[in-house]
Amino acid sequence: MTLAKAVVTGTVFRAPEKRFTQNNVPVSSFVLNIGDREEMLLRVIVKRAALDEAVSALSKDDRVLVEGRLQITAVKNDSGAERRIYEIDANTIEPMGAGSAPAAKSSGSGEDIVKFSQEEFSDELIGEDEIPF
Repeated sequence: MTLAKAVVTGTVFRAPEKRFTQNNVPVSSFVLNIGDREEMLLRVIVKRAALDEAVSALSKDDRVLVEGRLQITAVKNDSGAERRIYEIDANTIEPMGAGSAPAAKSSGSGEDIVKFSQEEFSDELIGEDEIPF
């Protein structure tokens, strides 16, 4: 079941691996940890040849941003219990962090990428007195 477009950031939990379909189409996948304090794992599937280079440059513990279609699959394990698997069929993969190069080059439109430090954000986004209901 495909839900919607999703954009997530996280840390590569399991390094990418590439396999081929019966028609010799490359399909890469890796597991992304999107949780801050505890593991929340999400499988990222890459079927686009244009992203092949970006995926092959990833390794465990790299920070990335992934955009694509969120899919949920229900499977039954050996004991009969149902388990849900969350996947993203990736359209875009952007490495994040100080040493990473952007995956897409600027189009020369004069747009600058602005990076904020963690100190510029407070833990509380909206005060309770500002909530209108």
